[in-house]
Amino acid sequence: MDITIEPKPLTGTLRIPSSKSMTHRELIAAALADGETKVTGVTWSQDIEATVRILSLFGAEIRKEEREDGLALTIDGGLKKQQEILKADAGESGSTLRFLIPLGLLSENHVIYTGRGRLSERPLTPYYEIFDEKHISYKTEGGLPLEVEGKLPAGLYELPGNVSSQFFTGLLFALPLAEGDSVLKSTTKLESESYVEMTLDTLSRHGITIHKKASGLYEIPGGQHYRTGHFPVEGDYSQAAFWLVSGLAGGKMTLTGLSETSLQGDQAILSILESMGGSISKDGNIIAETSKTRGTIMDAENIPDLVPAIAALASVSEGRTEIIHGERVRLKECDRLHAMAVELSKLGADIKEKPDGLIIEGKKSLRGGTVSSWNDHRIAMALAAISPKIEGNLTIEGAESVKKSYPRFWDDFKKAGGKLL
Repeated sequence: MDITIEPKPLTGTLRIPSSKSMTHRELIAAALADGETKVTGVTWSQDIEATVRILSLFGAEIRKEEREDGLALTIDGGLKKQQEILKADAGESGSTLRFLIPLGLLSENHVIYTGRGRLSERPLTPYYEIFDEKHISYKTEGGLPLEVEGKLPAGLYELPGNVSSQFFTGLLFALPLAEGDSVLKSTTKLESESYVEMTLDTLSRHGITIHKKASGLYEIPGGQHYRTGHFPVEGDYSQAAFWLVSGLAGGKMTLTGLSETSLQGDQAILSILESMGGSISKDGNIIAETSKTRGTIMDAENIPDLVPAIAALASVSEGRTEIIHGERVRLKECDRLHAMAVELSKLGADIKEKPDGLIIEGKKSLRGGTVSSWNDHRIAMALAAISPKIEGNLTIEGAESVKKSYPRFWDDFKKAGGKLL
């Protein structure tokens, strides 16, 4: 689906979708508890659907109920060993795949994991090395499908922390239920550690004890039990980033549903935009108003999902922006460094790729034209966010890609005054 935007200022009040990262975690914790748990304020998306699909396959019962503040999900937890070989479709969700592989082993199921898009290209090597060390049977030709059968034992787990923090989250969820104590250790500097902190916070609220001894070193008592309860999900700062950028680019956006005490690493978007001269204020909500923004240096190591939004704003900001330590941004739904460089250049941006980042010389505005989303939700939303700074109509090919994380994005775009032709 292609969408053509006639540039207009974007102004309005929007409730930000629930944090996709937190929703994955809440659903997994609920599925591991014996009994009924409610997770509320959920925004449905293709990635969340993938996690629900596989947790249900493993034995959890999940029911949906529509509410004004989003979906309420009721989860009857308890994973069970199934008699047949399970075919687990993770869609295009890297979080779903990496979080749930250890759960398949915890429930001792024989599972064939599949996926679509670039998911089969995203690294799983740390798990292969664990399978070899722990004598867990698996078959793969270097990607998906991945067939795994065995039991997750307690013990020492050592893996690199510079590939993805998602491997750590998957093991942190599963190992507290193993028969015996475990140690999880990163053999390198642990990148995107803020995501692991979100996992630890979720585990604590669900009654699980993890002893963090140092960065990337965790002692995990075995034989624990997950607590049931009612757990609301806060708004997503990685999605808020696009509306904050659009407000600064031209208009005034007021965002509700965000926690000012959030542990989300992507809350860093506020300080980054302020460093660029953006007018960001808080009155219980978060407000972004038209500003003359300037370049900055962005370290993407722990906040890779913010790169598309910042790159887009930088292209229409005064001066130079450098995005550094962004190697892993190339391993997302698409190579986001390359995609943003290619698509912004089509609109007249001055942008250069480096192996680990981007150098952007900002301009007052860009020209209209046709760009591709690369079937990546964040590319589509980042390009739309700076439409107030584009002179001429902007056509985005593959605009349906937003369904992966934010299905109502284009409805919210129109609600904020955006004009779609």
